[in-house]
Amino acid sequence: MKDATELTYDEAKEELERLAREIALSDKAYYQNDDPYLSDAQYDALKHRNLAIEQRFPELIRPDSPSKRVGATVMSVFGKVKHNFPMLSLRDVFSREEVADFVLGVKRFLNTSEQIEFMSEPKIDGLSFSARYEHGRFVQGATRGDGVVGEDITENLKTIRQLPLVLPYGVPEVLEVRGEVYMSKKDFFALNEKCLQQRKKIFANPRNAAAGSLRQLDPKITAERNLSIFAYTWGEVSNRPWHSQAEFFEYLRQWGFPTNPNNTLCHNEEDIAQSFARLMEQRAALDYDIDGMVYKVNSIELQERLGFLTRTPRWAIAHKFPAEQALTTIKDIRIQVGRTGALTPVADLEPVNVGGVMVSHATLHNEDEIKRKDFRIGDVVVVQRAGDVIPQLVEVVKEKRPKGAAEFVFPSVCPICGAHAIREEDEAVRRCTGGLSCPAQAKERLKHFVSRDAFDIVGLGDKIIDEFFDEGILRNPADIFTLKERNGGDDLFSAHDGLHLERREGWGKKSTDKLFAAIDARRKITLPRFIYALGIRQTGIATARLIAKHYGRFEHFMSDMINKETLKVVTIDGIGAAMALDMVEFFGEPHNLEIVRKLLEFVEVEEFVDTAKTDSQLAGKTVVFTGTLSKITRNEAKALALAAGAKVAGSVSAKTDFVVVGSDAGSKAKTAQELGITILSEDEFSAML
Repeated sequence: MKDATELTYDEAKEELERLAREIALSDKAYYQNDDPYLSDAQYDALKHRNLAIEQRFPELIRPDSPSKRVGATVMSVFGKVKHNFPMLSLRDVFSREEVADFVLGVKRFLNTSEQIEFMSEPKIDGLSFSARYEHGRFVQGATRGDGVVGEDITENLKTIRQLPLVLPYGVPEVLEVRGEVYMSKKDFFALNEKCLQQRKKIFANPRNAAAGSLRQLDPKITAERNLSIFAYTWGEVSNRPWHSQAEFFEYLRQWGFPTNPNNTLCHNEEDIAQSFARLMEQRAALDYDIDGMVYKVNSIELQERLGFLTRTPRWAIAHKFPAEQALTTIKDIRIQVGRTGALTPVADLEPVNVGGVMVSHATLHNEDEIKRKDFRIGDVVVVQRAGDVIPQLVEVVKEKRPKGAAEFVFPSVCPICGAHAIREEDEAVRRCTGGLSCPAQAKERLKHFVSRDAFDIVGLGDKIIDEFFDEGILRNPADIFTLKERNGGDDLFSAHDGLHLERREGWGKKSTDKLFAAIDARRKITLPRFIYALGIRQTGIATARLIAKHYGRFEHFMSDMINKETLKVVTIDGIGAAMALDMVEFFGEPHNLEIVRKLLEFVEVEEFVDTAKTDSQLAGKTVVFTGTLSKITRNEAKALALAAGAKVAGSVSAKTDFVVVGSDAGSKAKTAQELGITILSEDEFSAML
């Protein structure tokens, strides 16, 4: 993608049209549907690119330019409320240098060299609201909407207990208080736990939960969600008695409105910087999400002199925290056991919002990684979301390490079954030797078997697998296909005659029938999916397809593996000796072979038909994917590449033809540049398909 400075006039015009369309779609997802599909960083990047192009080609600024809008048009299901004073947004900055430029710009506009006071306020990650009072009584509530027209949420706002419905004597006759509706982390986790118990969709983060709760058509549902508010500004006011932002907060507290305890009056730039650093450090410990700080000129007189730009005030900005990093604390380090017996250390974290997602766990990879970075229980750490949006711990803040924090000792026995955990000389991973006698490995293999890229059985999620395994209902994949006959029907008088899933808490005849239908729909499956579902070590989706393409029928593959014909497998381009050995070892385990043969009694594995397009530009090429793709998942992209006749590799080498780069791309993109390999954007990859 060309930089804004490199675009021609026609290219800039076309790019502004694309950006307006993309940002409008994102605004609708964020403000109307409460289901954003872009991260804050991705959205900010679009806005900044739009602004950069407009600054270079001001004559191309569109009537629907994102730089002129705040939110999205309201949904028709709510009544409309026109704001007498628009609810404008703030300009975002991301560095201390930009904050310094803002302060300098304020002084220049006012033609003064004297220090100016600013109010520093945490930027709450919630949903903006406006509450109108007439003669001291609450009469109307509204959302921001598009900044000019919002949604009428009067009845829903009334259910928030922190909002006073009647104000003390002496308040202005007309008073419009504005602020943010949010959901505390404690209430967010409680709500998601309730959703899980009721088998409902959980919320991605507290902001989505708050927005979805506030905009319920039934106020009773809103009342059940324990929403909270912080008040921080005003709209229409008759006879305004305050003369500064700090004084306004004093009035709010007297009238019964909650204000943020971290609001700070700053006398200079150093105070502003300290307030940002302090809240950045405390962010993880707060019971609500913040995504930055807001700085406002404290004096109302100076605010009025400074005035407004098109859509933002000159006297205030929002200083955003780094989008993908945050500080939090390691509460515990525990060991997970995977389907191949690998012992993986996982850090349990104090929940923190990282790039719009609540993070409470992060993998520590292996014992070498723990030693190298010296992670200890109680440490304050930097957490970020890597290119594949997987949470990872970057480093320890050593100066904040609690006294007595001991080094973590990696176990030499499996924490689940007690079997020895052995680490081979050439491996970084320690593995449990218990095999399928280890409950953890057996459970994880079941979860893998029903996963999206394997059998994809809807209704058998991780929680259900755990329950069914612990109760002995499912012990291996073949048991899934006997569930229906073991269920015993819905005869209420024959409790001893079967499982009777429909009588379980949270179940019923309808959900039970849906599960059986989902299982029956998978009694015929493609060869690549079946091979992948078996959970053979080092055999991923791409490898499973290579095997399927080479052998054609599962029986041929199984026969070679039983007879330990590793040389026949390594002739397949892309499969090495270590992978072939893992396949032979899998079929050499009597328990595995028994389950596979039993599965073949219930499942028809289709003969492989190569549908790859030999005339595709990708046919015969080796492709590597890195970063987060925005339109399809990584696995879907791999499947499309394979279908087009390409080979999909996991690492970049001199044999790689194309590297498809999404957002947050890591070292693979850098390696591709160094080797001179063609780099494709997601759109370019789609075009080649």
